[in-house]
Amino acid sequence: MSSLRKLSLAALVLAFAQIVFGAIVRITGSGMGCGDHWPKCAGAWFPPHDRIDLIIEITHRYLALGLSILILALVIAAFLRRNESGVGGAGGVLRPAIIAGVLVVTAALLGAVTVKLALNPFVIAAHLTIAMSLLATLAVAYARSGGLGANADMTGASARSFRSSRGAVVLTLVTLLFGALTANVPDAAVSCTGFPWCREYMIYGAPLMIHVTHRILAFLLFGHLLGITIATGKRKEPAIIRRAARVAFAAVVLQVIVAAAMIEMKFPPEFRSLHQAVGTLVWLCVVILAIVTARARTPNEVSVMRAAAA
Repeated sequence: MSSLRKLSLAALVLAFAQIVFGAIVRITGSGMGCGDHWPKCAGAWFPPHDRIDLIIEITHRYLALGLSILILALVIAAFLRRNESGVGGAGGVLRPAIIAGVLVVTAALLGAVTVKLALNPFVIAAHLTIAMSLLATLAVAYARSGGLGANADMTGASARSFRSSRGAVVLTLVTLLFGALTANVPDAAVSCTGFPWCREYMIYGAPLMIHVTHRILAFLLFGHLLGITIATGKRKEPAIIRRAARVAFAAVVLQVIVAAAMIEMKFPPEFRSLHQAVGTLVWLCVVILAIVTARARTPNEVSVMRAAAA
């Protein structure tokens, strides 16, 4: 099980890096650095690295290739050990590993569509959804292989925390999607100036609605995670749940600070990728919170996790 845990953790880290680097591609305007060619770059498998936009875009593709290889290795390793406890069947590593394999292939194909459609904002949002789903699936695989405190004492855990964290997962994903639309729909990012509320409206119509909706959802998420953090503390839930709730809330606080600084201090484009990087961190922290609180649903699930970690 240790090898599966290491593979899933490596894939999880690389998936996070790949999403963050995708933001750098977008912010620096390097999305078409390879032209409309896919999977080749500028019409060649190994083009000359003579332009910064090409270097950034092809590095993003190299990361995607490395991630695909890691996930393939995880699927093969899990399949070969499918008869072991905690690997095959419900609650095992094999299922999320296979789902991750399907998602990484889908992400690659949609990446090709994104290039062919010249970075359509809605296709970019769909691509981000798949990337976030992949990150969540790899987190599940890591947890099922014995990571994320699989053998922690869950005495006193409440199913209410799982329901709340599941709602946080949905709210976080919708917030991220509107964030992607705000960043990519023409004029949406600049339609509202000032923080936390708009001091001046530069553009009206759909771009402004998208921008304002993203802000409202972000503040709702802030309040929801604050509520979870307070509630888990009052109920004296297991330490791992309280810690996961605090980390998720700290991540969303950091995201609000970054957003405020980005708007008020007018960060240059190169630093704006930090906003999506922290947003991805928020997503991962919320998913981990949901994974940890899910163990309170049935005692059998906790037993499976402990057996997997052994």
